[in-house]
Amino acid sequence: MKKVVTFGELLYRFSPMGNLRFSQANQYEATVGGAEANIAISLAQYGSEVEYVSIVPDNALGQFAVREVKKWGAGVEGVQFGGDKMGMYFLEKGGSLRGGNVIYDRAGASITQVDANTFDWDKILEDADWFHWSGITPALSKGAAAANLAAVEAAFKKGIPVSCDLNYRSKLWKYGVDPKHIMPKLLENTTICLANEEDVAKYLGIVPQESDYEEVEGFDKRCYKFISREVMKAFPNLDYVITTLRQTINASHNRWSGVSYDGENFVKGEVHEIPSIIDRVGGGDSFMAAYIHGKRKFVVDKEALDFALAASAYKLSIPGDYNIATEEEVFQIMDKNSIKKINR
Repeated sequence: MKKVVTFGELLYRFSPMGNLRFSQANQYEATVGGAEANIAISLAQYGSEVEYVSIVPDNALGQFAVREVKKWGAGVEGVQFGGDKMGMYFLEKGGSLRGGNVIYDRAGASITQVDANTFDWDKILEDADWFHWSGITPALSKGAAAANLAAVEAAFKKGIPVSCDLNYRSKLWKYGVDPKHIMPKLLENTTICLANEEDVAKYLGIVPQESDYEEVEGFDKRCYKFISREVMKAFPNLDYVITTLRQTINASHNRWSGVSYDGENFVKGEVHEIPSIIDRVGGGDSFMAAYIHGKRKFVVDKEALDFALAASAYKLSIPGDYNIATEEEVFQIMDKNSIKKINR
């Protein structure tokens, strides 16, 4: 099997100790992450060969962050050193009735200085059979969007499946461009898309009406059928549109599932009740990583979807940005009779 390539910003995350609020904290825990790095690390735990592509400053912070990705088995030959600033964000964890809060410090980071010519995508993708990107990267700067587009076009030209998690982040689009002028071009050559209502409204201008919603048992009203059909119609190169379903009982208790659509049929995944969330960040990334692994390993899409849902449910029990679950541990979650048992 060939390798998966992911591209995005490598970040430091700073969180107050425990569940303290920003206004209470005088100590912060530092961890490394970022959507596409999270996916690379997760895939490495399943035994996939994976190459992570990014750019970080050539200083102790950048070097440590790259070593952290490499430590978990992901390839880092595609990481360049340049620029002066490491991207970072501050996370105040939620709990019970209190939601979480994020403050970004990413303006001027190394990745915002790249352009369409920074990376040699033909060389990077030589031995790849999958490329993944997210809507976070083109939100960072005009140059980052151009680099992302160059990667997608190079992968599609080579016949490599291209997946994306649209991942709309309202706090990131600060360089004066409407996302709807950037994202459609990226999706033209994408083959698998993970999206929800807010993503498609903000990025593609596809806005559901009240009549497009229907009751989904355990998840109130959802419009995944409308979203999937409209996105597939707008972008003919898509093979699958995936929607995750999250019911937030409170910040510590979620219900989790998902649906995939291949242009004809909807496949519903297993439902996971998650009553005691340890760390919600990275849940979507762990889903996407496991879905990529599943699509490369299993024949039936339902198997890939259920593997992804189990993996992401497991991630919510792990502190930090990325999922370090093995394939065997995910299978144990899928076998509900083995949950909570001690592995002796």
